[in-house]
Amino acid sequence: MSDSIEPKVIPIQAVVPDDDGVSLYAAQQKIYPRSVMGTFARWRWVMVWITQIVFYGLPWLEWGQRQAVLFDLEARRFYIFGLVLYPQDFIYLTGLLVISAYSLFLFTAVAGRLWCGYACPQTVYTELYLWMEKITEGDRSARMRLDAGPWNANKIGRKAAKQLLWIVFGLWTGFTLVGYFTPIDHLAAEVLSLSTGPWETFWILFYGFATYGNAGYMREQVCKYMCPYARFQSAMFDKDTLIVTYDEERGEPRGARSKKADPTALGLGSCVDCSLCVQVCPTGIDIRKGLQYECIGCGACADVCDTVMDKLNYPRGLVKYSTQNAVRQHWTRGQILRHVLRPRVLIYSAILWLIIIAMGVSLWLRSPFKVDVVRDRGALARIAEGGNLENVYRLQIMNATESAQEFTLQVHDLPQGRVLTDYAHITLEPTEARWVAARVQIPYDSLPAGSHNFHFVVTAQGNQAQVVEKSVFIVPR
Repeated sequence: MSDSIEPKVIPIQAVVPDDDGVSLYAAQQKIYPRSVMGTFARWRWVMVWITQIVFYGLPWLEWGQRQAVLFDLEARRFYIFGLVLYPQDFIYLTGLLVISAYSLFLFTAVAGRLWCGYACPQTVYTELYLWMEKITEGDRSARMRLDAGPWNANKIGRKAAKQLLWIVFGLWTGFTLVGYFTPIDHLAAEVLSLSTGPWETFWILFYGFATYGNAGYMREQVCKYMCPYARFQSAMFDKDTLIVTYDEERGEPRGARSKKADPTALGLGSCVDCSLCVQVCPTGIDIRKGLQYECIGCGACADVCDTVMDKLNYPRGLVKYSTQNAVRQHWTRGQILRHVLRPRVLIYSAILWLIIIAMGVSLWLRSPFKVDVVRDRGALARIAEGGNLENVYRLQIMNATESAQEFTLQVHDLPQGRVLTDYAHITLEPTEARWVAARVQIPYDSLPAGSHNFHFVVTAQGNQAQVVEKSVFIVPR
C-alpha cells in the first residue's frame, strides 16, 4: 500500500515596513509660481497675446462670403483664405508638418526650448489660468495661506470665482476649436439655442475639459511627464545652444549678506541664496543645479535674479541665456552670436528654406482644378452604334477655385479616338465636384487586341489650364 504524503502548509506572514522605512514614492507638492516682471516675462505675455488673438479671432474673419479659415470635413474641403484644398492635397499637410518639425529642430539647436517657454499651448494656457488664479485668490503667499487655511465663506467664494473663470474660459476654448470645423456663426447660433449636434457638443466639452484640466491642475506635470519633447530635447542640444544658465563660478559660494556688505571680504559669490529663482519657476526646479530636462526655458529665473542683482548693485546676468562654452570660456555676447552660425544650424536652416520654397512653388503652380479617372468595370468594352468599339469611363472633375469654370474634354494618343459625353461643355460652380460619364470610341479593328494607353485632356476655358490623366483602352480578343 502506498504511503500518502500530506502537503505541508507554510503560513505567509505579511511584512510591514517599520517607521524608519524609506518610501519609494514621494508625495507631489503643489507648485505656487511667484509672479515676476522683466524682459522675458514681457516676451511671454507678448506671445500669449499674439497666439490667443490668432486662435480666438481667426474663425471670425470672413473671406468673400465664407469663413476665412474653415476645415469642412463633411464637404471634404479645407478653406484657408483664398486657398481651397481637397483630400487629394494631403501632401501639403505633410509639407506643413515637416516644416514645423525642422523649425522645432532649428529653434532648439539655436536657443533650447523656446517653443516650450513662449508659444506652447500648455505654457500659454497655464499663464492665463495662473493669471485668473491670481486675480481671484491673490499672489503666491496669499494663495498658500488660503489653501492652508480652514474652509470659510471667503475661501469658498474665492475658489468658486476661480472655478467659474476656469470653466468658462475652457468652454470658450472648446467652442473656438470646433468653430474651425463648423462655421462659427452657425455654431454660435446652435449653442445659444442649445441645439448643437452630438459631435459638436462632445468636442466642445472634451477640449474645454482638456484645457481646464491641463492648465488648471496638471500644469508642470504635462511638461515633465507627458510631453515627449522634454525627453528627446537633449539630442538636439550641444554646448553652443543658448539655454537658461546659472554662472556657478560667479555665484558660488552662495550665502545671505547685507546690501552694504562686500561679498569678496566675506568670501561669498553673487548668489544671496534667496531661492526666488525656485519660487518663480513654473516647473519648480532649481536652475542652480544645472541644466535639467524639466526646464522649459521661460527665463523667469533670469528675470527675478536680475531684479535681486539690481537691488544689491551687482552686475546682472548671474542667471541668463548663455551657452555652456560661453560660461566656461567667458565669451562676450559677440562671440556667442558668432558661434550660433555653426554647421548644425546652417544645415537645419538650408533644409528648412528648401522645403518652404518647394512648398510655396508647388502651391503657386497648383492646378485650379483636379481630375480623377475611373474605368467603368461593368462594361469594359462593347460595340456601339455605327460599329465603333467603345469603352466607358467615369471622370471626377473638382473645381478648386471659388469661381465658376467651364471645361472641355479630349483624348490624346489614341488613333482616331473620340470622346462622347452628355455635355458639350462641363460647367462647375465654385468648389463643386462632379462625376461625368465619358464614352471613348475608336473604329473597329483600328487597334490590335489588348490594352492601349492614352490620355484624357481636360481644359479650363477661362485660363486654359490643363490636366492630363492617363488611362487604358481595352480592345477585346
